[in-house]
Amino acid sequence: MEKIKIALLDDDYLIVTLLKSFFGQNEMLEVVFDATDGYQLYKYLDEKDVLIPDVLLLDLKMKTVDGLEVLKQVKVKNPELKVIVISSHYQDNSVGFMAKEGVAAFLPKGISPFELIDIIRQVNDTGFYFNKKQMDVLREQISSKVPKPHIETEDALTERETEIIKLLCQQKTAKEIGEILFIAQRTVEGHKNNIFIKTGVRNVAGLIVYALQKQIVSLDELPLY
Repeated sequence: MEKIKIALLDDDYLIVTLLKSFFGQNEMLEVVFDATDGYQLYKYLDEKDVLIPDVLLLDLKMKTVDGLEVLKQVKVKNPELKVIVISSHYQDNSVGFMAKEGVAAFLPKGISPFELIDIIRQVNDTGFYFNKKQMDVLREQISSKVPKPHIETEDALTERETEIIKLLCQQKTAKEIGEILFIAQRTVEGHKNNIFIKTGVRNVAGLIVYALQKQIVSLDELPLY
């Protein structure tokens, strides 16, 4: 099985070093880039013939360029890169904001490294991670009175796209969705890209927030951890 390629970006050199060493002991993970400065990441991603990471572990507060700016820049050039923000400034009420900004998971720095590996795997497979407490926060942030959308434009979601949204929110991979709907994985990826364009979201985490707001799915339908 192909290893999950990891990039580490944190202004604390000790944290970067320890995580790199810890991940290096796991046969499923490969750290392809590590740095303490966001500009170093920009330079790396612009180079040719480098291994593009699948998952970026990102700190929010750094000395040169802050984590939100890094997130914005890398999402423009590498929209498929899944970003896990790990911050000492973690707050539950920021979960919805982070999801809308394209973050696949938002975690406190005190998280267990073993739990972090499980979350990395889940984010790599499904595109997002929310635990039960974070879902409860989203429940409070998203009004139950939000009406279902009535769209009569060329950007209206098709029935097939709505089906795929529901399955993505249930943490199904493109391959699993293809098997359920009896369509090719490449077709699923095409629908997924169209859904992102139509809804204006950046990743599956943002799509969940959108689907909840538009009542395409309910919290009771989502898997919780």
